[in-house]
Amino acid sequence: MDADGKLPSFLPSACPKKDTRSSTPLETFSNICLILINRQVAQPSGGSKMNVQAEPGMAALAAIKANYSLTPEQRQIVDHVDRVAREILHPLQEKMDAEEWWPEDLFRQMGELGLLGITAPEELGGSGQNEFTQALVSETISKWNPAVGLSHGAHDNLCLNNILRNGSDEQVRKYVPGLCSGELVGALGLTEPGAGSDALGSMATGAVRDGNDYVINGSKIYITNGPIADVILVYAKTDKAKGAKGISAFIVETDNPGFKVAQKLDKMGFRGSPTGELVFEDCRVPASAMIGAENSGVSVVMSGLDLERAMVASVCVGMAERALELALDYARIREQFGKPIASFQMVQAMLAEMYTEIEAARSLSLRTAAMCEGLEEGEGGRGEIHKLTAAAIFKAAAATSFVLDRAVQIHGGSGYMRDTEVNRLYRTGRVLEVGAGTQEVRKLIISGELLKN
Repeated sequence: MDADGKLPSFLPSACPKKDTRSSTPLETFSNICLILINRQVAQPSGGSKMNVQAEPGMAALAAIKANYSLTPEQRQIVDHVDRVAREILHPLQEKMDAEEWWPEDLFRQMGELGLLGITAPEELGGSGQNEFTQALVSETISKWNPAVGLSHGAHDNLCLNNILRNGSDEQVRKYVPGLCSGELVGALGLTEPGAGSDALGSMATGAVRDGNDYVINGSKIYITNGPIADVILVYAKTDKAKGAKGISAFIVETDNPGFKVAQKLDKMGFRGSPTGELVFEDCRVPASAMIGAENSGVSVVMSGLDLERAMVASVCVGMAERALELALDYARIREQFGKPIASFQMVQAMLAEMYTEIEAARSLSLRTAAMCEGLEEGEGGRGEIHKLTAAAIFKAAAATSFVLDRAVQIHGGSGYMRDTEVNRLYRTGRVLEVGAGTQEVRKLIISGELLKN
């Protein structure tokens, strides 16, 4: 519970009294939807009493609630981020989408507002929070401006948190404070023109030792923040004969000779978040720029990918939540046949289905984020966390696609207009079933872990 004694919004405040009368699925959907429309939750009658044999113990109930409640500090953080995102980031959305525009000083502003370095210790300029709180921040930002949510995740999770978890003390001290303040912008370079789902096996970018340096040659594509990044965590093969086990991770400063942004890409969604193709032509970096030992980059990759999937699941939930809000508002004010379309059962059914999908995705997303806490170096890429993060993003992406489709349907013709917020969400949501591993790859990960002895 929060400081006011209230449960978080994703928990029902009470269970409705059981109704023994049989009801149709449409009536069930309508009942849920009417709760949403009226912004009320049905309360049980004072005389109702559950079957004693079916009633869980108070300790069990407390444990269930604890798994889904926020600490007072987490609630304060979410409230702060929600206010900032709603008042500052949301108004930027229309111009960012129309012009593929990124505000030049936005990362510095986010640093000043405390939105960066969520998992970094306070002595390095961060907030000292865990991955669960980072997921809450990601969800909240993405609700009000998905493009900022995406760039924030690439900076804070893929770059900063990876350096924090896997870098040497010297590397952490050198880069993390600037990434926390927003003076440095971070990115991660993994995907290549010929290496998408098979990112490790098909990786062509290579790094060759030359004295005290490594010389990197190759290219990366679809890199979020690539065109504006100061620091990029780059994966390259240092021993091609070893395949995926011959990959190393490097911190590349983008003012290094031999690095260039080949092009800024024009996207269907997440517009404004800068995405680019990066080229390395005899790009020389010092050996001290390597994270960990030579040929040990696969452990950094795999743990980073698991954390990325957990964070992107939160992006999905935030976007879906906003789509439901827009659909509810529109259903209340749009009138046809002399009454609001919210009064029609088929619209109510869509709203109820949307709500249910969001809450299911949110529950799995939060459980997964909690499981990511304390993930040891090299622990990702296998076992329960590998399976769970793939499941979380698989469910969240599918749920978001469903919710966005229904949101556009409820908006009718206006939802098809490019300048509406629900249309921006719809275009943006499509890549959630592709990026950070396709839905097909996610299913392979889940089934692969299930079938292990």
